Amino acid sequence: MTAPPRSLQKHRMATPSDPCPWSGLLSPAERERGLLAPYAMHSADSAGRRYPEPEHPYRGSYQRDRDRILHSAAYRRLSGKTQVFTGEMGDYHRTRLTHTLEVASLARTIGRALRLNEDLIEALALLHDIGHPPFGHAGEDALNACLAAEGGFSHNRHALTLVEEIEHRHESFPGLNLTAEVLAGQASRAGLDPLGPGPLLETQVVDAADSITYDAHDTDDAVKLGLVRIEELLALPLIDRCFQTVRQRAGDLSGERLRKAIVHELIDVQVGNVLEASGEFLARCNWSDTSAPRQSAFRIGPDPALTAEKRQLEEFLYAHVYRHERLVAVRGHAQEKLRQLWATLVDNPCLMPADFQQRAQQHGLPRSAAEYVAGMTDRYCQQCYQEWVAG
Repeated sequence: MTAPPRSLQKHRMATPSDPCPWSGLLSPAERERGLLAPYAMHSADSAGRRYPEPEHPYRGSYQRDRDRILHSAAYRRLSGKTQVFTGEMGDYHRTRLTHTLEVASLARTIGRALRLNEDLIEALALLHDIGHPPFGHAGEDALNACLAAEGGFSHNRHALTLVEEIEHRHESFPGLNLTAEVLAGQASRAGLDPLGPGPLLETQVVDAADSITYDAHDTDDAVKLGLVRIEELLALPLIDRCFQTVRQRAGDLSGERLRKAIVHELIDVQVGNVLEASGEFLARCNWSDTSAPRQSAFRIGPDPALTAEKRQLEEFLYAHVYRHERLVAVRGHAQEKLRQLWATLVDNPCLMPADFQQRAQQHGLPRSAAEYVAGMTDRYCQQCYQEWVAG
């Protein structure tokens, strides 16, 4: 029988140090008891790590997870990976790293207001896109096609592979040895069964913040790059509402000042709506632990009216930005390069580092070659293509 994914296997229970052994300091567990709601995920209740480790005297389990992700090579490479727009279109727009930081910032804001575990939220946010290959979703689609006979490629699943197997930050175990809750949150994004019936509220916060972030920054980047005009966006109820608020507050702005003001309002409207809708519900439900919200159909997010307006905006962005002829052409070239680079590595595995050649013996050469390509930045992918394919 095939073993379940490592992220879904039973983890050992951690024993947090409580109280802090250093005089005058609160332990992480004591601090959380004073700040977090009973329905938040407290680190003292964590299912622990796959490989047992002693607890840290002043950093909680989820703080340590956050730090391990932050210091990983895969996280650093996000600075050189496409979000939506490539470097050929300028240097204003977001990268995977700046997107990730924006998600983490908004998620912590929402989590703090709802009295959830900010450390867990930040760890989940920093992890959520770490598995993306170069050239954004275009690169993911290309690798998925390359591995069609091998089960496909998913950036969400690849993130789990990275933090459980490929990254090596400790001499005693593979991966980052993250807590069960962080791995389960990522597993839920990958479509795998998480630990328990539903995602933790902290995981839901990150999903809501991700949606808010990309709606706002893709709108911002698209206008800045000249792919759409603000006048076109004003036909959308959500953007028009933001515009009317800006005009009442600041008068007749134009150009760059108007764009920035609308994007700021677009974020504020969405965050405020999520907090109003979710905060009122959580205040009424009187949940006493994490099990009740995981059994509930409730999900942290905007109310139905704003959800409909967000859907209109996203449909507009898909039709007029993501399918813009300039982006389609760039993505097509990038996908062809990834496909050829992958095929070259399959034919010449000696081009890969030794650890990926070793992975090929266990996981197969096609998948290991795709995993190696997925770890590349846009620039390094271009460089390897020029050296190994274009020659």
